[in-house]
Amino acid sequence: MHTHTLVIGAGQAGLALSHHLVVADHDHVVLDRGRIAERWRSERPDSFRLLTPNWINRLPGDRPPDDPHGFADRATVVDRFTDWATGFGAPVHTGTTVRTVRRRGRRWEVLTDRGRYEAEQVVVATGHMDRPTVPALAASLPPEVFQVHSSRYRNPALLPPGTTLVVGAGPSGQQIADELARAGRRVVLAAGTHHALRRRYRGSDVYHWMQVLGLLDRTVDTLPDPGAAAARSRSSVLEAGHEDLDLRRLHRHGVTVVGRLSGVDGGVLHFGGDLARDLAAADANAVRLRRLVDEHVDRTGTTAPDEDVPPPRVPRWAQSTVRSLDLRDRQVTSVVWATGYHRDWSWVQADVFGRSGEPIHWRGITAEPGLAFLGLRWLYRRDSGFIGGVGRDAAHLAERLLADRVPVPG
Repeated sequence: MHTHTLVIGAGQAGLALSHHLVVADHDHVVLDRGRIAERWRSERPDSFRLLTPNWINRLPGDRPPDDPHGFADRATVVDRFTDWATGFGAPVHTGTTVRTVRRRGRRWEVLTDRGRYEAEQVVVATGHMDRPTVPALAASLPPEVFQVHSSRYRNPALLPPGTTLVVGAGPSGQQIADELARAGRRVVLAAGTHHALRRRYRGSDVYHWMQVLGLLDRTVDTLPDPGAAAARSRSSVLEAGHEDLDLRRLHRHGVTVVGRLSGVDGGVLHFGGDLARDLAAADANAVRLRRLVDEHVDRTGTTAPDEDVPPPRVPRWAQSTVRSLDLRDRQVTSVVWATGYHRDWSWVQADVFGRSGEPIHWRGITAEPGLAFLGLRWLYRRDSGFIGGVGRDAAHLAERLLADRVPVPG
């Protein structure tokens, strides 16, 4: 099959670009290995809710949300994406897995499990949550310990009776640990470096303040090391709703919080002694944001209620945390790896990747004519990987693709 522009991925990035191309009556096709919004369907817990309020999750050409200050659950996200794509007539070919992207003369050849495509332009919009990352030490765990990555975790019933070790203190790790504790499970959380923010401050959601302060509009060229932006980006830990989610709260709920998992020796787990340091760093990040909000309110005269937040202190339990744990003694029967994702670009056969393995581009455009990327963290702005942020990147990329549309003979 031949099309002028082929978009790989029918998530928010690929669909946002497709919207702009449909409006321009531009010949294109969107491929996805599963269904529309497949990762939202099959790689999220049953209890999943977006951490961002509905008002910020703008989609190009879509109607405003009915509940702007609510937090959409998984089914709502999937339905909204499906209705939106159907409404503007996105030309999506579902159930089509891309095997190889390579140049053939002046065109790009895209080989899939359902046939061969040719296109003048290819946009890789598969996002940053690509391949689950599980550390190598997972192989050292006893075979009877059940292991699952957070992308495959659904609910507490998936796990066998006994204690669960959750590895990773990002949003997924903390939410899963909290859900398990609420279900009456014994939980140990191995925490590493993370960011922590209050859900609300001085009467408004934290994303309201981040938008007002221009933090979401910060561009990648203003960072000290733009090339490492995607790799070092960390998600802040927030609860969907009006509660804060942090290690102190998990500890109050009965979760045993320990430092970073550093090794496995037979049936014994070893943890680093960096928990107090990491918790203090997360606290400092939250304090910096509150200070920015306070300065903005004082400078602009913005109406916002005063809020007195006590200076954070590292609790005693974080300073004297467990350094080793015997799996049998603690009856650890399962491990949930909330250890993030990595990307495998081996199927894209083009000389556009740097030493880090990430694509070299400017606002998605690479040095290879007709090859672009979309939906990556910090593709251009801080919110490039957000549902509501990718629309601006998609609009800019669509302009470039349309401007570069040159007929290819024969």
